[in-house]
Amino acid sequence: MSRIGKQPIGIPSGVTVNVANGEVQVKGPKGQLTGAIPAGITGKVDGDKLVFERSNDTKPTRANHGLARALANNMVVGCADGFTKRLEIEGVGYRADVKGKVLNLLLGFSHPVAMPIPEGLKVAVDGNTKVSIEGADKQVVGQFAADVRALRPPEPYKGKGVRYDDEHIRRKVGKAGA
Repeated sequence: MSRIGKQPIGIPSGVTVNVANGEVQVKGPKGQLTGAIPAGITGKVDGDKLVFERSNDTKPTRANHGLARALANNMVVGCADGFTKRLEIEGVGYRADVKGKVLNLLLGFSHPVAMPIPEGLKVAVDGNTKVSIEGADKQVVGQFAADVRALRPPEPYKGKGVRYDDEHIRRKVGKAGA
C-alpha cells in the first residue's frame, strides 16, 4: 500500500470538504479549490478526516493513490493557511512594484517588464526588492514565482538577478588578472 496514499488528511476547523463525481471540493477562509480524483481512486470524508482508497493494485493506480492524497492535502492546507513564496531582487537599478493587478519589474532590460498577476494571488513588494507571492493554490503560487524568477535568473559572478528567498547562489571567481 502507498505510504503517502494511506495516510488520512486531517480537516481543520473552518474548512469544508466535499467529494462527489470524481472531484474534491475544498472551501476555507483563504479560498475555494476544486480538483479531479484520478481513475481507480475513491475518496470519502470520514468525520474530520479525508481518506483515499484504490480499487486495484496495478502500478498506475498505486502511483495515483499517493498523487491524489498529496494534491488533496495541498488543497486543504492552501484553503486553511495558504502558501507563500518570497523572491529577492539583487542588482543595481533592479526593482519591483505592484500597480493594480500588474507586477512591474525593472531588471536591467531596455524596457520595464509588466507581468499580470493571476487570479487568486496576492503580490506584495517590500522595499522595492523583496516580492512576496501568496495564494491558496500551491501550483499557481509556485508557477508565478518561477515565471518571475525566469525573467532574470541569478548569475554566478555578481549574484545579480531574481532569486528565491532561501536560495543559495554558488559564486564563481572572476577572470584572473594578467
